[in-house]
Amino acid sequence: MDQALGPPEKMADRREDLTPMMAQYFELCEQYDEALVLFQVGDFYEAFCEAAETVARTCEITLTQREDSTGEYAMAGIPIENAESYIDRLLDAGFRVAVADQVQDPEETTGVVDRAVTRIITPGTLTEDELLDTERNNYLAAVAVEGQIGCAVLDISTGDFYATSANDPETVGDELGRFDPAEVIVGPDVPEDLVDSYTVSPFEDEAFEGSRATEKVGEYFRAPDRLLATDAEISACGAVLAYAEYARGGTEDRLDYLNHLTRYDPREYMLLDAVALESLELFERRSVRGHGEATLAGVLDETASALGRRELDEWLRRPLIDPDAISDRHDAVGELRDDVRTREQLHDHLRDVYDIERLVSRIGRGRANARDLRSLKATLDVIPQLREALGDPECEKLRSIRERLDPLDDVRILIDDAIQEDPDREITEGGIIKPAFDEELAELRETERTGKDWIDDLEVTERERTGIDSLKVGHNSVHGYYIEVTDANLDRVPDDYERRQTLKNAERYYTPELKEREDEIIRAETRADDLEYELFCEVRSTVADASADLQALAAVLAELDVLVTFATVAAEYEYSRPVVVGPDDPAVEGIHIEAGRHPVVEQTQASFVPNDTALDDDERVAVITGPNMSGKSTYMRQVALIVILAQAGSFVPAEQARLELVDRIFTRVGASDDIAGGRSTFMVEMTELADILDHASEQSLVLLDEVGRGTSTADGFAIAQAVTEFLHDEAGALTLFATHHHDLTGVAESLDGATNRYFETAQTDDGVVFEHDLTRGTADASYGVEVAATAGIEPTVVERAREVLADETGQPPGETTRGVRTNGETTGRGESPRQSDSVGGKPKDEPGSATGGQTAAHPPDGEGADIFEEIRQADIATMTPLEAMNLLATVQRRLESRD
Repeated sequence: MDQALGPPEKMADRREDLTPMMAQYFELCEQYDEALVLFQVGDFYEAFCEAAETVARTCEITLTQREDSTGEYAMAGIPIENAESYIDRLLDAGFRVAVADQVQDPEETTGVVDRAVTRIITPGTLTEDELLDTERNNYLAAVAVEGQIGCAVLDISTGDFYATSANDPETVGDELGRFDPAEVIVGPDVPEDLVDSYTVSPFEDEAFEGSRATEKVGEYFRAPDRLLATDAEISACGAVLAYAEYARGGTEDRLDYLNHLTRYDPREYMLLDAVALESLELFERRSVRGHGEATLAGVLDETASALGRRELDEWLRRPLIDPDAISDRHDAVGELRDDVRTREQLHDHLRDVYDIERLVSRIGRGRANARDLRSLKATLDVIPQLREALGDPECEKLRSIRERLDPLDDVRILIDDAIQEDPDREITEGGIIKPAFDEELAELRETERTGKDWIDDLEVTERERTGIDSLKVGHNSVHGYYIEVTDANLDRVPDDYERRQTLKNAERYYTPELKEREDEIIRAETRADDLEYELFCEVRSTVADASADLQALAAVLAELDVLVTFATVAAEYEYSRPVVVGPDDPAVEGIHIEAGRHPVVEQTQASFVPNDTALDDDERVAVITGPNMSGKSTYMRQVALIVILAQAGSFVPAEQARLELVDRIFTRVGASDDIAGGRSTFMVEMTELADILDHASEQSLVLLDEVGRGTSTADGFAIAQAVTEFLHDEAGALTLFATHHHDLTGVAESLDGATNRYFETAQTDDGVVFEHDLTRGTADASYGVEVAATAGIEPTVVERAREVLADETGQPPGETTRGVRTNGETTGRGESPRQSDSVGGKPKDEPGSATGGQTAAHPPDGEGADIFEEIRQADIATMTPLEAMNLLATVQRRLESRD
C-alpha cells in the first residue's frame, strides 16, 4: 500500500487565505498525509482538490466544484449512509482512508464545527461488517527482526492474536502464508522478499523498538517477557498493537477486548505453506474454470455459524501433530456421527448463534448499538439448549465442551432487563432502554406519556368548547404542537388562543396550557433520551468487562460447530475414522489408505474410482506414470487431503486409513510463472523444488508432479532422477512422484525403498478410456494424440499424427497398445496379470520403445517429409497436453497452407 495523499497543493499555496472549514480540512490532510481524508460535511464525506479528483475517479462519482470567498475547489462527496461501499473501492485501489467526523453538534456551535479523525481504515484494520468477510479472519501482521525474526498477527474485528518467531525467514514466511494477512507492517532490517507478496504499509520504526514495544504489550498483557519467548515476538506484538491503535484515529482509547495472546511454536502444527494451500485447493481453486465452490473448505462447510466457519478455516490451515489431541477430536466426531438426533439438534441451535467475536469487538470499541446487545443476549439464550442437547456425552472432548458452555447469566439478565426487545438502531434518540430498568427514566417516560395523552384528548375537548367540528390538534418539528382552525371558522376562535402560524386557508394557534404541556413533554422526552443513552453506555461498558468470558464462550461454540460439521460430513459422505499415530509408535509406519477418495472431486463427478495408498519404510517413494487425464494429480492431492483431514480431526473419505503423523506437506503440482517478478515457469518450479529439498524430512509428505518439464527432455530427466534419489537416500520423505519421464521408472526399480505405480488406460474403438485405477507397475504409453483428439483438435490433423506415430512405433494407426510392465508383482487394487517386458510388440530396450533409442522408421519422400521429421523429433512421451495441442495446431496450419 504505497499510495498516499498529502496536503492539497492548491491549498498549500493559499493556506492563510482559506476559510475556517477549508483550513480545518487542510490541517487534517497535513496531519494524516499518508491517508486520503474523508471530511464530514453534514450527511456527506467530502474530499477537495487533488483528493477529490482521486475519489471521483476511483469511486466513479461526479466531480463538482466548491466555491467560497477564497476561490473554487474541486469537490467530490459520498453519502455517509452508504459510505462503506465507496471506502471499499478506495481500499482496493491501495489507499488508506482517514475518516474525519464532526465531533460537535452543529446546532450547538456558532463557528466552524470541530472535526477529528476517528478512524483510519486500512485492509488489515477493518471492523465494519459491510467490509468484512464473515467466513474468514481479517489479519493484520507485523514482522520484526531482533536477533530472530518475529511475527505477530491480529484480527482486530475478533480479537484473535497470535505470535511466533524463528531463526530463518523461510519459517516466518510459511507462517505468513498460513494466516494470509490482509496487511503487513515491517520493522527495520526485515528482508523485502519475505513480504513482497502482501500489502505492506509504512509505519514508524520506533513502534518496533524494544522498550517501547514492551511497554505497549504490557498495557494489554502482564509480563510480556514471560508471555512471549523472544525479543522479536515482543517487537512484532508491540508494533501491531500500536498500529491497531493508530487505526482508531490516534485516540487514547485502548482495545480492551484484546485479552488473549497466543504464543505458539510453528512446530506444534502441520506446516502447510502458501504453495501447498494453493495447489491443494483448500480454500480457493487455482483456476476460475469449473466448480467455483469445489474446494476442500467448500465441501466440508456444513457449519451453522460464522464462528464455526472461521474455525473450520483455522483447523484446516493448522492440522494437529499431537496424536492424543487428534484422537480426542475423532472421539467427538464419532459420537456425534452415530447420534443423529443430538447432532441435528446441536446444528439447529447453533444456527441461532450470532457472531459474538465481532459483537464483543464492537462492544469493546464502543461501537455496538442496542440491537448488538440483543443479538448477544439471543446467543446466550441458546447456551442452555446446547447443554441440554449434549446431554451426558461419553467422550472427554464433548464433556469438556459442555462444561465450558457458560450461559453467563449475569450478562444475559442485565441485557434482558435493560434493553428493549426491538430497540431502535440509533442509540441517542431513545427507544432502547426499558423504563422499568431505572426509576428516574420510568418517571420521565410517565410524564411524557401523560402529557401526550392530555394532548390526544385536547382535540375532543376543544371541539366541544369552541363548537368548531373541523378543529385539529397536530405537531411538527418546527412549530411544535398547535391547534389548527380553517379560515371559515376564525370568528369562533376563543380569546385565549395565540397565533402560532398562518397557512393559506387556515391559522394555527396554541394556548398557554398547551404550551406548558408541550414544554413539560419536551423536557421529559429530552432528558429521558439523554438518560437512556447514559444508561446504555453503562450497560455496554459492563458487558465489555465480560469480554474475556464472552470470547472464551465464542471459542467453545466455534469448536462445537466444527465437530458437528465433521460429524455431519462423515455421515453424509460415508467417511471413516482414521488411525493416526506418532512417529515412534510401531503400530503404523507411513501412510496406508484403503479405497481412498478425493473429497472434492467425488462431489463433482458422477462416479469416482477409489484407490489404495501404501507408503512405508519398505516403499517410501512411489513413481506414478500414466497419460494425462488418467488421474495422477487428483490421486496425489487426494492422499494429501486425506492426511490433512485426519490430522485436523475429521474422518476421511476412505474405507480405512492408518497414518503416521506428517509434520509438513510439500507440493510441486501444476505449472505457474511469475511474469511480474521476471521468473519463468521453470524458475518457479526450481525455486519451489529447492525449498522442498532443503526442508523435507522423514515425517514429511512430498507431492511432485512432472518435475523438470519446463526444460529440455534430457535436463528434465536428469533433474527428476537426482531429486528422486535425494528424497529416497537423504531426506527419507514419503513421496509421490508423477512423471512422464518413463525412464524414471527404471530409477525407481533400482532403489530399495521405491516402487512404480501406473494408472490403467484402455484403447477402444471410440478412443482412449481412462479407468483411473492405480496399479503396481509402469505405463509406457502417454496417449498424447488421443488426448489431443479428446480436446477437439481437427480430425485430419489427429489422423496424420496417428500415422506418424504408427511409423515411429511400428504399430498400425489407431492400435496403440497399453504397454504395461509390472515388476513381477500383482498386489493392489485393480491389478492386471503380469505381462511381458515387451511393449507394443517390441522388447523394452529396442529402438522405438518408450525407454529405448530413436525410431528406425523412414520419412516419406517429397512433400510432407519436413512435417514428418518435426513430429519424429518431438518427445511425445513427455509432452504435456498443451504442448501436444500446440504441435498439432502448427502441423494443421502447415497442411492447410499446402491445400
